[in-house]
Amino acid sequence: MHWAKIGEASFVGGMRFLFWVYRHLGAWPFRVLLFFVISWFFVTRALARRASREYLRRLYASSKKTTPAPTLYNSFRHFLSFGETLLQKMLAHGNHLQTLPYQAEGATPILNLLEEKRGALLITAHLGNLELCRHLTRKRKQMKLSVLVHTRHAERFNQMLRALNPEAEHNVELMQVDSMDFTTAMLLSERINAGGFVVIAGDRIPVNPHAASNATLALPFLGAPARFPVGPYVLAAALGCPAFTLFGVQGANGFSIIIRPLAERVILPRRNRQEAVLPYAQRYVAALTEECQKNPLQWFNFFPFWQ
Repeated sequence: MHWAKIGEASFVGGMRFLFWVYRHLGAWPFRVLLFFVISWFFVTRALARRASREYLRRLYASSKKTTPAPTLYNSFRHFLSFGETLLQKMLAHGNHLQTLPYQAEGATPILNLLEEKRGALLITAHLGNLELCRHLTRKRKQMKLSVLVHTRHAERFNQMLRALNPEAEHNVELMQVDSMDFTTAMLLSERINAGGFVVIAGDRIPVNPHAASNATLALPFLGAPARFPVGPYVLAAALGCPAFTLFGVQGANGFSIIIRPLAERVILPRRNRQEAVLPYAQRYVAALTEECQKNPLQWFNFFPFWQ
């Protein structure tokens, strides 16, 4: 089953009431109610529950049992961790996290690009909370982000976030993209040439798998093959810009932004393009694996990823 057909719409729809609670009653009533919503979601979504335990099982084995065991309790903790990110998103967009302690690892190349007015492609994942990365760009007013989203469910949720604080995303633009066509590529190229940054997830296969630009690649991930999109690397090659991995995770001492260089330039020849993509995709998967091992309950793909 494709991840886009799992039924995110019902969950995002249920967030409308929680949004109202947060806006009118505050964070703590929201947190209490969220616990019951996540509990209901955990009990009624067998597919998501199985996917969570499969992920924890593979991670537990590949990390030599240094991560949480794949128990029902730890799966529930995994769900609660996802719920906590929803609160963080609302706090961030409500301007309540201005004093959030955070650290940035590997940010120097990005700061250098900002000074040079050059753009880059940032390949992220459904790990931790990218919203807080976007929130923290307010400290760098010149940093413009174009975030590619693949479903209208994500758009609706972000509309709710923008309603909390209409000025919160002055330097962030969400672009709903089902497939990468010529027009979209030209628009993104203009953003890069103007010194902007394009953000794309590298851990979700395309919504429209029949488009020529939406090929996938099977790569070893946590001990078994899983399919990853080729699109981010094809896009990086087309844009002719540096590519980085970007993760934002919550730790005991605050929020961490982890930036790692993927390639100064992604070069893909016309022939054997799939083979040429392989080393770039492998670097991404290696970075994702490392962060999952460090933050095992913060990877949020609640569908059969290894299908």
